[in-house]
Amino acid sequence: MMSEISGDRPSEKILFDRYAVGRLLGRGAFAKVYHARDTLTGSSVAVKCIAKHRILKSGLSGNVEREISVMRRLRHPNIVRLHSVLASKSKIYFVVDLAKGGELFSRISKSGRLTEDLARRYFQQLISAVGYCHSRGVFHRDLKPENLLLDESGDLKVTDFGLSAVSDQIRTDGLLHTLCGTPAYVAPEILTKKGYDGAKIDVWSCGVILFVLVAGYLPFNDPNLMVMYKKIYNGDYKCPRWASPEAKNLISRLLDSNPETRITIDGVIEDPWFKKGLKGPVRFFHDHEADMPKRVELGDRFMNAFDIISFSTGFDLSGLIEPGVTDRERFTAVGAAEGVMVKVEGYFGVRRRGKGLGVCVVEGQNGNFVGRVWVYRLTEGVSVVEVEKGVGWGEVIGGGLREAVEGGGEGEVVGV
Repeated sequence: MMSEISGDRPSEKILFDRYAVGRLLGRGAFAKVYHARDTLTGSSVAVKCIAKHRILKSGLSGNVEREISVMRRLRHPNIVRLHSVLASKSKIYFVVDLAKGGELFSRISKSGRLTEDLARRYFQQLISAVGYCHSRGVFHRDLKPENLLLDESGDLKVTDFGLSAVSDQIRTDGLLHTLCGTPAYVAPEILTKKGYDGAKIDVWSCGVILFVLVAGYLPFNDPNLMVMYKKIYNGDYKCPRWASPEAKNLISRLLDSNPETRITIDGVIEDPWFKKGLKGPVRFFHDHEADMPKRVELGDRFMNAFDIISFSTGFDLSGLIEPGVTDRERFTAVGAAEGVMVKVEGYFGVRRRGKGLGVCVVEGQNGNFVGRVWVYRLTEGVSVVEVEKGVGWGEVIGGGLREAVEGGGEGEVVGV
């Protein structure tokens, strides 16, 4: 079924009978990243290989679990997509988008500051991705150029959600309390240790990133960490003389040390400097065509052995990584897949997105994400229904879905 990956320059090996793994792209303290080819689709992907014993020994298993949990929720053109999470006895594999352009940090380090037009383009894509995350109840908490990648078209991709938080981690006071982030990008309210708003600290980090893109250096920097923290707390920085007045104004609103008066994401997208060059409005409940996982193509053909195996919790860690969390489930439904999808549409009063069987995307009255439902052909008379539950799903909305499509626990393929 699988050839283990070993060494820094492996010959092409097949991972889980699907991913042809090639050259080493990079390495970190706990993981190696390889170039790979999806033999099913022919597309290039990256495979992040993590040694289980290392993350267990270092106490970072929670970061890995959190990253899997969060990335399952996110489908946006400017966010690195998690395609699969697979595992052997000794390793965990993340299969993600391949970002051929590398880190944005490397580009800045080599060429210095960017032109305002290029800085604005990256910043627009960053805000689109961050606003999308917030609309899904996800707060990154470690935004910095090292966690921003570039694809082959030069478009930005946000990655590394290991320190992220979700809305259900917010305490009764409405705030998050875990201290995290990278010192030069950390928001001043985190330093007070009194709790913070996840969305507002992400906006602050976006301000630091915009400053770096325009200036080529950090707004808050000092060899003495405490001195640097004092500068951050007081909002003590100076914009470079070459920055335009409009860019300086937006930066000042982003790097407002008072979180109560700091600009919001909605305010950013209305800023005159930000809006230059946009072809249309920035919407955070959009791109449902891009929002669909690539496996939607399964809807138009029968599931093969690999598809069924990939649904197994033995090969997909996403179902095992969060015991007790039931935001995704799969069950069988009696009937042809087309008929089952029609019943799903009727149950929610929505229409599928795209051609073929595809996926139903369920939205609330305000456009907020509620859930998705996929239908796959197992046989001529049996289908697999996969449900991803979002904020607002609830028992009232989704409680009778199985009965509506003639599903049942007896035929369940895998519960997540």
